[in-house]
Amino acid sequence: HGNETGGIAIAHALERLSPRGLDLWIVPDLNPDGVAAGTRQNAHGVDLNRNFPWRWRPMSGVYESGPRPLSEREARIAHALILRLHPHLTVWFHQHLNMVWASGGDRRIEKVFARVSGLPYHPMPQLAGSAISWQNNTLHRTTAFAAELPAGEPSAAAVKRYVAAVLAAAGAP
Repeated sequence: HGNETGGIAIAHALERLSPRGLDLWIVPDLNPDGVAAGTRQNAHGVDLNRNFPWRWRPMSGVYESGPRPLSEREARIAHALILRLHPHLTVWFHQHLNMVWASGGDRRIEKVFARVSGLPYHPMPQLAGSAISWQNNTLHRTTAFAAELPAGEPSAAAVKRYVAAVLAAAGAP
């Protein structure tokens, strides 16, 4: 979301790594228009995390889901990339709940991330139209979850912790 930018620093820190034996794909910012405007939604006023096809339904307000599933270019790009890569693990960085929002992936992987990151682990409901719910219900043997960072920009120590958590959850040596 454009108003949840804490994960961008973690993405940039991950970009500087080249862990052996790990195929790491990083999208630092899926919603550049939202970041520029400081809004959750994209330039069309759509919450990209309600625009994916799994149990999509029309929603309005802050969770505006768009006119149809994958109506937004950003969602189509993420959808196509995930289908192409069929990733073992996808971590979506959000804010401001200070927890691992586990909703349908491999709990062992999610718990490794939680332990290493220091974020509390919470199994949560799957959300209509969310990228995470779509991936966990569509691509077998993959895990997607949200790392809900605390409010504000993460400190250098926190960025290091979250990077280590990504690598541990991915099973990097």
